[in-house]
Amino acid sequence: MLALIAGTGLLPDEVVARLDEQPLICAMEGFLPDRLEADLVFPLETLGSFVADLKARGVTRICMAGAVRRPKVDPARIDAATLPLVPVLQKAIMSGDDGALRAVIGIFEDAGFEVLPAHGLAPDILPPLGCLTQTTPTEADLSDADRAAGILRAMGDADIGQACVVSKGQALAVEGIYGTAWMLQSLTQRPDAGGGILFKGPKPGQDRRADLPAIGPDTVPAAAAAGLAGIVLEKGGVIVLQQDRVLEACDRLGLFLVVRERAV
Repeated sequence: MLALIAGTGLLPDEVVARLDEQPLICAMEGFLPDRLEADLVFPLETLGSFVADLKARGVTRICMAGAVRRPKVDPARIDAATLPLVPVLQKAIMSGDDGALRAVIGIFEDAGFEVLPAHGLAPDILPPLGCLTQTTPTEADLSDADRAAGILRAMGDADIGQACVVSKGQALAVEGIYGTAWMLQSLTQRPDAGGGILFKGPKPGQDRRADLPAIGPDTVPAAAAAGLAGIVLEKGGVIVLQQDRVLEACDRLGLFLVVRERAV
């Protein structure tokens, strides 16, 4: 049996729509899915009991899909089954995003579950290689993509973010804790004539079973409002939600969308 631990955003819906089976929909308290109805809601303070409940229900596979922020933990709510996990949870909360996810995945694996990536259940949420739009990038755009890939590797080593904006070889913005939308919004008042690219990719060595970077239909007008020429994604490492709508928006607004091989 499959349990989908669903967060907010479009990803949980896209995964469920592609499944041949009905999963058990689970959600962490405070981060309920936008459209799916959760069968089981748990606070982080009772994670141990949640794990035991999944095993009792016959769950053998788990997929985590959707956005979840780090919750504030109330020590008074921690139950007996979760007490042995407290050191791991404390370390996870104090770690960067990738470290926190590795810790949570480790808890599920130690309990005997197989942890699956969203794209393992729905492979077509990862776009194919190449330019997918009517507008194509210039050589300068491709050079900016090379530069952005290097910047992203440095960001990933510091566990900072999964996106950056580069124009004419210069980093205009890097993604932090407020996400891609906030980063693009910060560029709407840029003083130059525009241009440049949004580049997205996973962190070096990232466990790709959770928290792959993603774009959706809202990303395209935000990139256009920031004055960008297009979007470049790393093949196999970035989810595109509602791909038809994304490509239609790119063509309508004159942006390119390119999926490129991972730089070595």
